[in-house]
Amino acid sequence: MTSTVEPPAPDHVDQQHTSDDAGLPADKPAIYLGSDAEAIRALTTAIATGGVLPDVFVTGGQLVHLSRVSGHTTPGAGSADQPLPTAADPLTASSLAFLLAHHTYCYRVRKDEKTEDSPTKTTLAAVLSHRYWPGVRPLLGIVGSPVLRPDGTLLQTTGYDPATGLYYAPKISVPPIPAEPTAEQVTEARAFVLGQLLRDFPFVDTADKANHVGLLLAPILRPYLRCLTPFGLISATTQSSGKTLLAEILGYLYGSKTLVWRKGDDAELEKSITSALHAPAPIMLWDNIAEGGIVASAVLAQLLTSPEWSARMLGSSGAGFSATNDRLWLATGNNIRLGGDMATRTVLVRLDPNDPHPDQRDQSGFGIPHLDSWLKVPENRTTVLRHLLILVMDWIGAGAPRSGHTMRQFTSWAQATGGVLAHHGIDGFLDNLAEVREADDENAEWVAFLARWHEINGSTPLSARALRMQAEIDLVGGQPVDPFEGAFLTDDLGRPPSAKSLGRTLTGHVGRWHGTHVLRSGMDSHANARVFWVERRED
Repeated sequence: MTSTVEPPAPDHVDQQHTSDDAGLPADKPAIYLGSDAEAIRALTTAIATGGVLPDVFVTGGQLVHLSRVSGHTTPGAGSADQPLPTAADPLTASSLAFLLAHHTYCYRVRKDEKTEDSPTKTTLAAVLSHRYWPGVRPLLGIVGSPVLRPDGTLLQTTGYDPATGLYYAPKISVPPIPAEPTAEQVTEARAFVLGQLLRDFPFVDTADKANHVGLLLAPILRPYLRCLTPFGLISATTQSSGKTLLAEILGYLYGSKTLVWRKGDDAELEKSITSALHAPAPIMLWDNIAEGGIVASAVLAQLLTSPEWSARMLGSSGAGFSATNDRLWLATGNNIRLGGDMATRTVLVRLDPNDPHPDQRDQSGFGIPHLDSWLKVPENRTTVLRHLLILVMDWIGAGAPRSGHTMRQFTSWAQATGGVLAHHGIDGFLDNLAEVREADDENAEWVAFLARWHEINGSTPLSARALRMQAEIDLVGGQPVDPFEGAFLTDDLGRPPSAKSLGRTLTGHVGRWHGTHVLRSGMDSHANARVFWVERRED
């Protein structure tokens, strides 16, 4: 009589079998598939308990696989845009099948024998639709350099860090940093950063150098602070001033991704941001924005003040994508201006070589001659990062004192960064906020508009239609006369808006100060219409 092998009970995952167990491999957990329903339950249980699939983590309810990526051809090893050595990719049906084939023994019973098999596509898709994985380690991100944990200790051991949920995949090798650096080490670090690394950049003022040091420290401090960081704008008066190199220092140290800036196209900008956030690079850079360009984007302004980015997945009609906004966003360009709400969200670094040919300067006497080539050597990048980490750990050892800076949603970052710089005697941090406001073209237009409006009308209430009529050019003695002397608001084509459009624009600025003037609004009960007037503050 033929013996019968009974299939295991549903949900069966045998992780204690031996090599004598019906020919199953001894080094892999066995998972009985059975029907699709049985397979879904068995696989979900096996994965949820953790340990079955190595290097699988969960991010926002989605399973991701951490792996090394080979075959990077561009950019090269000496590039600031060199990818991090490890990537986390969301599991798909195909990648889950690949991992199961390599790390488990999935089988079915056919004719009383156990036969290795793969789950069906339906099974794999159903398993991946699950969002609760209690035994799978959470992955909050990948970092390519040591960072400060929330408790003030330094994450500097390669691999997964349970305390932060971060995976440290070194972009460059850094020797152990002491928790309490010596006074000699701190002095050397400060002298190197200020007296060598940044010494020969033509910063306009001390604020510009201090601000850039603050940006250099941002990726190290962010896990400790767990807060948003502002937009970094590096603007120069002319080409070859060193603005791209300043941004590349951050890329060389931490890893960066260069993006394409498309002026006035928020839809494309949203797609670009969504695509960029799929990469682990902590630095996102719009390099060399067109000269005299204006950085004014409601999408970017919203991104900078949102802890999480949500958007529709590229190439999909309905699927959504969300990611933690834990990156440092930078832009470089010549004479870049700001618009919209960007001025209050921006840290400005200005360069002015005051030289018609800055690219021809003799670098033999520089703190680090030919810094762009010097940074391509891994040992040199290690030197830079080690000195920055020593400055941070010395500040932590002193009790992490804060400064009194305030900066919109970025006050936590500003006070901590200001505290680090003040602790090391680096003056000027955020002292160029007035210059940031001057770089705000939209604010400058409103300052001139409201000032002229008040000169013409005082604080007399006017409807949008009555105000629009005042923008008409009159002929006096055969000569055109503009009552607003060119200060009236215009659209993108340089034309005054319609009364209806003007009313909407004015409503959006009610109560907002521009210089010494503020726009007020109310209802005219007789005309049953909204009216506007300007008040002036005497400084």
